[in-house]
Amino acid sequence: MSSSAPVRTGYHHGDLRNALIRAAADLAQSGGPASVTIRAAARAVGVTPTAAYRHFAGHEELLHAAKEEAMERLSAAMSEVLTRVPETEDRVRRAVCAVAAIGRGYLNFAQAEPGLFRTAFAAAADVPAFATTRPFLRLVEALDELAAAGYLPAERRPMAEIAAWSSVHGLAMLCLDGPLRSVGSDQRRQAMGRVVEVVMEGLGGRALSPGLRADILEFAR
Repeated sequence: MSSSAPVRTGYHHGDLRNALIRAAADLAQSGGPASVTIRAAARAVGVTPTAAYRHFAGHEELLHAAKEEAMERLSAAMSEVLTRVPETEDRVRRAVCAVAAIGRGYLNFAQAEPGLFRTAFAAAADVPAFATTRPFLRLVEALDELAAAGYLPAERRPMAEIAAWSSVHGLAMLCLDGPLRSVGSDQRRQAMGRVVEVVMEGLGGRALSPGLRADILEFAR
């Protein structure tokens, strides 16, 4: 679908703002952040640009809304994989698997929804810092639990979320727009497993046990 194609979101009276946000997200899904414009969203919903401008002052406000929607969908992708974390009384195992699941969900979303993924991280001056978004807060909570469980030493906790996020985001971008975009799914899974393994060993300051390594590799499948 091209960025100029109708999206046909439809809306109920009084719900035009939300309809425009859904249209903007659909446009981003098919064409990335560059496709999100007031005119295109208005056309998709079936109203005039003038009507859309009553809800959004301009392109940047609409893009901001599309970014927030993309972040919510990224968070949902993480939640889906987090359901696979084993129910166990082993707190360290649960915490390690949760971090691996968050990384898997992040990469799943990047691969399945490249337009929305790019939109989530599109530059815009009025967009809140990524640190305030649900996906990042999920990572922070998981790392806090990793520390509380005794796996992540207190001296290694500061900025751990930046190290983990940078590693997984870097892999996502290599697979989307870099030299890994042409590799097969098996190689991508191997790369995912290795990245999370290296991150977890760096966080803990020690080699993973065979059991924890096997758990992490389960989330790379």
